[in-house]
Amino acid sequence: MRVHSFPPIIDERSRVLVLGSMPGVASLKAHQYYGNERNYMWRLLYAVFEGREPDPVYEERIAFARKHGVALWDVIASCDRPGSLDSDIKQVVPNDIPGLLEAYLNVDTLACNGTKSYTELLKHYGDHPEVARRRILKLPSTSPIPTPKYRGLEDRLEAWRVVGEYAKNGLDLKS
Repeated sequence: MRVHSFPPIIDERSRVLVLGSMPGVASLKAHQYYGNERNYMWRLLYAVFEGREPDPVYEERIAFARKHGVALWDVIASCDRPGSLDSDIKQVVPNDIPGLLEAYLNVDTLACNGTKSYTELLKHYGDHPEVARRRILKLPSTSPIPTPKYRGLEDRLEAWRVVGEYAKNGLDLKS
């Protein structure tokens, strides 16, 4: 089954671009980034920036991310994938990450949400100057599936706090 990602959510305030791999089935059905209520993304972002629970309305969540300098997109534009598992992704067509970065020069950090987004980013664009001149973070997936190192929200929160730091204190990329 061929699936397609969403357009980027980004504006001139964006400092950190959070890159997922490909939205899961629940997100695609809801037409929302991190639309699976079990996914930790929104709880992490709200905890990092304001120490509170997420707003219940999706549009308010998007406004919250933008207000705090966080952009959202996926490394993969389309792929073949039954279900939601990254391990089932095949026939990848990447999004134009370098083109987006050329248009939004204030983005200085690429925060990869999990191993798949990180490996696909480096595979397709690791040597591209627009990507190479930015800080690249490999963060634990916000998927609710536990791993040996990241069992739940609190484990992931410690790793994701860096997003708040980099959104507030960016790099000087103009030189």
